Amino acid sequence: MSSSTALATEAGVLESLLAGLALPPRSAGPAQPEWLKALRGQALERVGCLTLPSTHDEAWRFTPLANFAHQSFQPLRTPTPLQPNDIAQLVIPEATTRLVFVDGVYAPQLSSASPQDGLLMGPLAGLTTAQTASLEPHLGQHAHFQDTLFSALNTAFLQDAAVLVVPCDTALAAPVHLLHISTQPGVASHPRLLLLAGAASQLTLIEDYVALHPGSYFTNAVTEVVVGAHAQLTHVRLQRECSQAFHLASCAVSLGAASHYHAVSLALGAQISRLDLKVLQSAEGAHCTLDGLALIGGEQLADTHSFIDHAKPHGTSRQLHKCIVGGAARAVFSGQVMVRPGAQQTDSAQSSRNLLLSTKAQVDTQPQLEIFADDVKCTHGATVGQLDSDEVFYLQSRGLSERVARNLLTYAFGAEIINHIPVASLRQQLEQTVLEQTTSQP
Repeated sequence: MSSSTALATEAGVLESLLAGLALPPRSAGPAQPEWLKALRGQALERVGCLTLPSTHDEAWRFTPLANFAHQSFQPLRTPTPLQPNDIAQLVIPEATTRLVFVDGVYAPQLSSASPQDGLLMGPLAGLTTAQTASLEPHLGQHAHFQDTLFSALNTAFLQDAAVLVVPCDTALAAPVHLLHISTQPGVASHPRLLLLAGAASQLTLIEDYVALHPGSYFTNAVTEVVVGAHAQLTHVRLQRECSQAFHLASCAVSLGAASHYHAVSLALGAQISRLDLKVLQSAEGAHCTLDGLALIGGEQLADTHSFIDHAKPHGTSRQLHKCIVGGAARAVFSGQVMVRPGAQQTDSAQSSRNLLLSTKAQVDTQPQLEIFADDVKCTHGATVGQLDSDEVFYLQSRGLSERVARNLLTYAFGAEIINHIPVASLRQQLEQTVLEQTTSQP
C-alpha cells in the first residue's frame, strides 16, 4: 500500500469514528459540567493532531492495524432492548452489585447498583453536580491522552462512563461486576471507568467484555484507577469478545502508600486485542501484582504492554504473563519496569512464559528493566517453547493418549493464572473455557 493510499484509508476510519460526535445526546440527562466539556474539547483537539499507530512506531511494531484501518465503524444509533433473561448466562452469582453497558450505553434495566455502605456507583451522566465535582481531579488525569489517539478518542466521547467510588475504611464483601456487552456489528463503543478506592478500603472488581453476535465491531476502552493508602484492590479484567472484534484498551493505576493492587487480565477473544497497563507507585511501600494470560488461535493477535513505575522507595511488584498461542496466531508482550532515582529498597520480579502449540504460532516478548537506584532487588526473564516431550510421555505412560496428554498440560499451563481469580463461579467458568479452547486447538 502506498503512503497516500494508507493516509486515505486512515482518514476514512477516523472519519467514521468521529461521526458520533455530531449526533445528539442519547438521553436528556443533566448537562455536563464545564470542566468535563473542556476536557472533551481538549481530547478532540488532540485527535485532530494524532495519527493511527503503525508498525513504524516502536510501541506498535508487532501490532499492525491494517485490517482495522479498512473498517468503517459507526456510532450506535438504535440501542438493543435487552432484558435480564438475555444476559442470564453472563451474570456472576457472587456479584450482587452490577453495572451493565450495552454497546457503550448504560442499561439500568440490566444493572443492580443499589447504594451500599456509602458506595457511589453509576453512570457519569446520572451523577449530581456535587458528585461530579469530586471526580474532576482524577477523570482524564491518569490515562493521558495527549499522545495516544485511542485514549483521546475515548475521552472525546466521554458520556456514559462508569464511576465507582469506595469510601475510606469500607470493605465490600461481594465483588462488583462491570459488564460491557456488544450486540451489533459495525458499532464503535468507548467504555470508560473511573474507580476511586478510598484509604483502607477493600474491593474486588470484575471488568468484563463480551459479545452476543459474531460480527466485527470496535471496543475502545479506558480505565483509570486510584488506590488510596492501605487500600486493597483486586481487579479482574476479562476480554472474551467474539473472534472478529477489535479491542484496544488502556488502564492507568495510581497506588497510594502501603496499598495493594492485584490485577488478573485474560485475553481470549477478538481479532486484534491490545491492553496498555500502566501502574504508578506514587507513594512509599506500595505493592502490585500483575497476572496475565493470552489464549489465542487461528489468526488472532493479542498484545499486552505494561509499565510499572517505581517512583517511591520500598515498593514491590510481581508480574507473571503467560501466552498460549496456536494456529497462525501471534502474541506480543512488552513489560517495562522503571525504578526512579531515590526509589531505594525496590523489590521487583517480572516473568514472561509462552507456549507455542503450532509451527506457525508466534510470540514476541520483551521484558525490560530500567534502574536508576542502587539499593534494589530486580529480576526479569522470558521463556518461549513447546510442551515438554518428557511430560507428555509420562502422561502417556499412565494411559492417556498423546492428544489428551497435550491438552491436559496446556490447560494446566493457563489454569495457573485463572486460579488467582478470587471469585469461585467465575474461576470455574473460565477454567472450562480454557479447557474447551485448548482441546479445540489443532
